[in-house]
Amino acid sequence: MSISEQGLSEIEHQRLERSTFDLRKYFVLCHLQSELLGSESAITKRTLSRGSCIAGTMITGRDEGSEDDGGGLTMIPYSEKATCFILLVFTWASLLTPCIGQDSSMFRADAQHSGVYQASGPRSLAGLKWKFNAGGELYASPTAADGMIFIGSTNGDFFAVDQETGKQKWKFITKGRIVSSAAVVSGTVYFVSYDSCFYALNESDGKLKWKFSTEGEKRFNAKHIHGMEPANELMPDPFDFYLSSPVVVNGEVYFGSGDGNVYSLDASTGRLKWTFHTGDVVHASPAVSDGILYVGSWNTFFYAIDSSTGNLVWRFKTGEDPKIHNQIGIQSSAAIADGVVYFGCRDSNLYALDARTGKQRWVYNNAGSWVIGSPAVKDGQVYFTTSDSALLHALDAKSGKELFSIGMKWPMFSSPALAGDMLYIGSHEGKLFAVNLRDHSIAWIFQTDGSRKYGSIYTTKDGRPAYEVAMQTFFYDDVVAGIQKMFTVGAILSSPIVLDHIVVFGSADGNLYAVY
Repeated sequence: MSISEQGLSEIEHQRLERSTFDLRKYFVLCHLQSELLGSESAITKRTLSRGSCIAGTMITGRDEGSEDDGGGLTMIPYSEKATCFILLVFTWASLLTPCIGQDSSMFRADAQHSGVYQASGPRSLAGLKWKFNAGGELYASPTAADGMIFIGSTNGDFFAVDQETGKQKWKFITKGRIVSSAAVVSGTVYFVSYDSCFYALNESDGKLKWKFSTEGEKRFNAKHIHGMEPANELMPDPFDFYLSSPVVVNGEVYFGSGDGNVYSLDASTGRLKWTFHTGDVVHASPAVSDGILYVGSWNTFFYAIDSSTGNLVWRFKTGEDPKIHNQIGIQSSAAIADGVVYFGCRDSNLYALDARTGKQRWVYNNAGSWVIGSPAVKDGQVYFTTSDSALLHALDAKSGKELFSIGMKWPMFSSPALAGDMLYIGSHEGKLFAVNLRDHSIAWIFQTDGSRKYGSIYTTKDGRPAYEVAMQTFFYDDVVAGIQKMFTVGAILSSPIVLDHIVVFGSADGNLYAVY
């Protein structure tokens, strides 16, 4: 298989360089395999185009005239050297894995939204590597791919930033605020804007590939919401901060919308595949596992949907609050692990459901405090945060029993990121916390520019939010203005991502931070 480098973009050149390196590994392993298996191996006859990692894509196939075992590998007669061959296969897979895995990135690390990152995060804080000012608040979470960081801002701009330097690579302008986290798959960047459009951009230069118009974005709204006045007025929820973040699986891209729909589009063309209507706002981000899409709606239901057809598999009912609409709605995105779906709700619960049937395994109640951030799951433990009670919880994934909790004093809508035995989480206080999971201690804290500048104004003597300074009444307009005042402390609604010894996150002070 020949590839011409003429006209290749910078991103494609980088992928080609990685691919060439992996091809060298391939030939070395073929030589080793030949030595181990001798004439019984047919893989050494495999052509370059049938076992190569080209431009970030693993190409497999069978040799001409050979039997195929159905998995894209040539059948090899059993011999006494089979054990050596098995070891070789594992070695081959481990060497080629980086090439396969570098071609996609999305909210919460993967399609299952595990929140687990393979990179090593900083155990101690050396300092600020770089910061990039986006000119608007950053509620969305960053996404990393091919040496770039991607994030949208409330001013309607979407940026690609160099991962090493923090310098802008390109910018794309929409007509609405962007509080959706991007997915980057096979050279395409996907995200949602409040202008009611879903965008697909070319990763290398930010040029528009296609866009899709929904039936119209909106926030969740209700009368007398959270008990605010005037009681008879229909009010948008001032805490509905996010839009749904897309997930891309098997050539289809899925996302929710304020119009109440879950959409499935062809990832290459933007052609509509199916819609599923829930009846109210869907700003949670869908997770996909084993052909099933999982997502919650503000109509109190959590759904399992066939990702191929859009048909309902099952649904699960959460709590209601018909008087002031405070303890209602699913903003949290689900995490899927070991056949269980975990998600938080504004009814103050974290739920664990059987992924196949929707049957409740257990529920953990947080005594009136919302669970907005998405849970992270690793090694049989579930980690999540709360709003008003400002707690980081660790639960046993099977039983829901609490293992430990850490108080942070300010609410958290950010979702925890796990890397090794470290956990990273942002707070409304404008601080990023690094938690050592071995001894459950706070290893270090990074303070945003906004926190250093305004934190003392809006913090009580015991370190908690001074809401009374920001808002004097519970009239709707005063509360909305007060939230913006509180966010001047550089509130971190963005969920951090972990690269190699670097943590990257956005802040309401307009900065994208990379700390190490």
